[in-house]
Amino acid sequence: MNKLRVGIIGCGNISTSYLRLAPLFKALEIRAVADLNIGAAKARADEYGVMAMDVAELLASKEIDVVVNLTIPDAHFTVTKSILDAGKHAYSEKPLVLTLEEGKALRTLADEKGLRVGSAPDTFLGGAHQLARARIDEGLIGDVVAGTCHVMSHGMEHWHPNPDFFFMPGAGPVLDIGPYYITNLIQLIGPVKRVGALTSSATPTRTILSNPRKGEEIPVATPTNIHALLEFENGATITLSASWDVWAHRHANMELYGLEGSLFVPDPNFFGGMVEHAGRDGKIAPLEAWEHPFGVANEEHPGGARANYRTAGLADMAQAIVDGRAHRCSLDLAIHAVDVMTSILKSGETGGFVEMTTTCARPEALSPDDARKLMG
Repeated sequence: MNKLRVGIIGCGNISTSYLRLAPLFKALEIRAVADLNIGAAKARADEYGVMAMDVAELLASKEIDVVVNLTIPDAHFTVTKSILDAGKHAYSEKPLVLTLEEGKALRTLADEKGLRVGSAPDTFLGGAHQLARARIDEGLIGDVVAGTCHVMSHGMEHWHPNPDFFFMPGAGPVLDIGPYYITNLIQLIGPVKRVGALTSSATPTRTILSNPRKGEEIPVATPTNIHALLEFENGATITLSASWDVWAHRHANMELYGLEGSLFVPDPNFFGGMVEHAGRDGKIAPLEAWEHPFGVANEEHPGGARANYRTAGLADMAQAIVDGRAHRCSLDLAIHAVDVMTSILKSGETGGFVEMTTTCARPEALSPDDARKLMG
């Protein structure tokens, strides 16, 4: 079988990215979509020329090999478990699950059934982040000893029509945006050993500023301001600031400091961007660009053209199943990221450092040639 037949559960906004971008990849054929709201499934199916099913029908279908879980984070574990119980490979949007125990339960079930589980984010497969990975592996900045990451804004209530879930347990800036940063750090420098954090929330409620609920107050039930320290197994120490209580700042998204220089990595929420480097002379300059397929801008945005290759992780998992190799957006990687994120929140509650109880291998690098082999 050269193509895996794909079904999608969850027909919200993110489903359009998977449906629109999947045709770029040779190992994917999206057959059907499902949603608890069958009307939403039918509308999405009509838009993209696929079948609409109810959830039970999709899980039972012999025409589906792998199911993509695009439900809300609180449902990720239950839905992914049902996919595995149905005997199908599973790929989940981030975060994979909301607790380490849920992640371990999925691993046990997947192992018992001989099935694959993959998880977003796959942005670390982007051209910019793989360029940074290649130069680190080549020793451009020497051993990484320290770094900083900052993902800070004033949240989603000023633009999202229903921002409630962003401020509930299972979301907040660490579990919602943190997967991009933490997963990229793991692929660049390896697994995390322990974390410590200070956490808070600036206000007990938020006021929705977008229609149709403009003016409505919603509760804040999870930390919205997190400052964490991450110690990696290789000895590197990274500061991570994740906040929805900041109106403006001048911090870069990601900087890594090595024995021979520094690397400036663009926002891991996206596939592309400029990677910069400084050697011992301290002069910062862009790295020479390379022709990586997942770094080519393919979408127009208000801030300019942007590279978007969402589904690359799913495509790599599908191709890995065909080829009989490990996939890059692996279950072990996702579980370790969940361990890191939930431990950050636990440290904020307890006031002490938290040791990781999981680890993982760095995912295989994705060279330009490797990326081209995934595309149709």
